Amino acid sequence: MLSCQPEQHSEEIQLTNDPGYHHDLDNNDNFSPDGKWLVYDTRTDSGGIAESSKIEKVNIDNGEKQVLFEIKDNHSWGPGAGAASYSPKENAVVFIHGLAGSTKENPYQQWRRTGVIVYESRAGIPVYMDARDVTFPFTPGALRGGTHRHEWSGDGQWIGFTYNDAIMKALEDATGKKRNLRTIGVSKRISPVIADQNEENISGEWFSVLVVRVVPEPAPGSDGISHAAGDSWVGTNSYVRGNGSRQMARAFIGTVKDKHGSDVNEVFIVDIPDDITQAGMYGPLEGTADDFPMPPKGAVQRRLTFTANTNYPGCRGIVRSSPDGNSIAFIARDKSGVEQVFRISPNGGEPEQLTEHNSDITGSLRWHPDGKHVSYVWNGSIILCKVGKEPFTERILALTRSTAPAPTNTVWSPDGKIIAYNRPVKSGKNSNAMQQIFLMKME
Repeated sequence: MLSCQPEQHSEEIQLTNDPGYHHDLDNNDNFSPDGKWLVYDTRTDSGGIAESSKIEKVNIDNGEKQVLFEIKDNHSWGPGAGAASYSPKENAVVFIHGLAGSTKENPYQQWRRTGVIVYESRAGIPVYMDARDVTFPFTPGALRGGTHRHEWSGDGQWIGFTYNDAIMKALEDATGKKRNLRTIGVSKRISPVIADQNEENISGEWFSVLVVRVVPEPAPGSDGISHAAGDSWVGTNSYVRGNGSRQMARAFIGTVKDKHGSDVNEVFIVDIPDDITQAGMYGPLEGTADDFPMPPKGAVQRRLTFTANTNYPGCRGIVRSSPDGNSIAFIARDKSGVEQVFRISPNGGEPEQLTEHNSDITGSLRWHPDGKHVSYVWNGSIILCKVGKEPFTERILALTRSTAPAPTNTVWSPDGKIIAYNRPVKSGKNSNAMQQIFLMKME
């Protein structure tokens, strides 16, 4: 059991020191399965992921760095490689890769990227995960845009992601009507998908679909959504439904319209069928020339929160599930208007408030691997909070001292004994601050 006494600090360790570039963890699953390495990208302030030419890893014991993947001829417009996550089951890393044909005139974009996997046994060799086919007729199992924030499932057989569609972006540009909507998809290690070969298309090794349906203008007061993001897997091994069966799912933040027509962000869940190769009720998996790829048969999205009806509507951040899948944590405002951590069952019900701070939580919400604590950033510190009925002051532990700027991009080691995070560090008076990786070891 972890101690939960407030204002108790260990000495933090600065793991990376190179002042020449960022070491960005980016809210991903950065620890290797054995907990010995952290993976990160080298994005820039000016160009972001487009200017990141490398995916690197660093050893948490001795600071040794290794390059897992490098784009030798990268430019300010891309292709770019970033937002890396380790598989929990094997020494493999998935990350964003911009289209190889990126140019100054047609650069890296949200709808012009894909997911690439690098297996450390074959470092430097890209395995394209999601197929991309933007030429009609489209291909089932392929998408038509760009995937982002890739996250492995607990068994390593699925990868979830956010998505923007190139066909819908082109339609928006042509008509002036809103169609470039963010949504959520998954890839499963089923079989390769072959796309027509050209500079815009990519064949992929996994079968990919969208699982969340978005529409440009949801009806006011309905559960229709226009934007889906902030998603993560529910449970390390799915969650238990009311009937006792286990269900694969992703929880996310969906943007609805309240009864007055204003946007409100709410927590949703989408149940995902084991077979994602069959088209569902809304249309073909591959989409059409004037609409998105549609979810597979058996994909069901449900609204979990109803803050639109409260004095302080809205939820935010990346929603995070407990390892057992029984609780989905998120950030929302309490009755006083202060942003706190709440949790809710994937089966629905009333949310439970977990924290009682007197000012807003700023983010980096995570579950500790023991499933009994959540961590987050508040008042410039990383806070660990036990889930329980004891008084709040007895349930919290400040892992780091309060600083400005605060730590970001927190991630726990698989055994829960180390938390890693980013801090900006300046190497001199006239230098730019660079994201460095720090560690805090639990006592």
